Amino acid sequence: MSRYLTLAGLEAGLPEILNAPKDNGTLAAIVIRPQPGQRVELGSCEVSLKLGTHGDNWPNGCWKTTDNGSPHPDVQICIMNARCIALIAQDRDNWAPAGDNLFIDMDLTPGNVPPGTQLAIGTAVIEITDTPHNGCDSFIARYGRDACVFVNTRVGKRLRLRGVYGRVVGDGHLAVGDAVRKVTAKVLPSSGVSVVR
Repeated sequence: MSRYLTLAGLEAGLPEILNAPKDNGTLAAIVIRPQPGQRVELGSCEVSLKLGTHGDNWPNGCWKTTDNGSPHPDVQICIMNARCIALIAQDRDNWAPAGDNLFIDMDLTPGNVPPGTQLAIGTAVIEITDTPHNGCDSFIARYGRDACVFVNTRVGKRLRLRGVYGRVVGDGHLAVGDAVRKVTAKVLPSSGVSVVR
């Protein structure tokens, strides 16, 4: 794991992550997981409420389900800050193992995109949900223990360094390089965040 940064090195890169655009961000990468453990990078894709990121295994079942056992739409799309994964992975070719569907150059902290915020990407609209996205044993195996500590500490969780979950509220087409723009936001009962439309 020596190829990865120590916790001190990761913490030194935090200001660059927090300097990501508040709005008018960019879609830097798209990844699907056709089967558990598989990662495929795409230049473009369709997203929909029915299938999530088309080609991803989310519709076949995931860790969070609805009352009838269906994959829960609140964890349909995994999104991570592109600057954060660049710092953690160190090598652009090593982004995909994180398992997130979209890597965007945009501030994903709760103050900028609280749950209920809708992001327009390409012709699609994705709404940020309030389900926490945390590092796990797989994240440790891919990027080292210090990386998992970095995203899972109190500060890391507060800043949502591991990323966020989103659900598709407007089916559409995405492509790497597309602008990412906040289009609306609403207050979810559990968030307690007041957002001006």
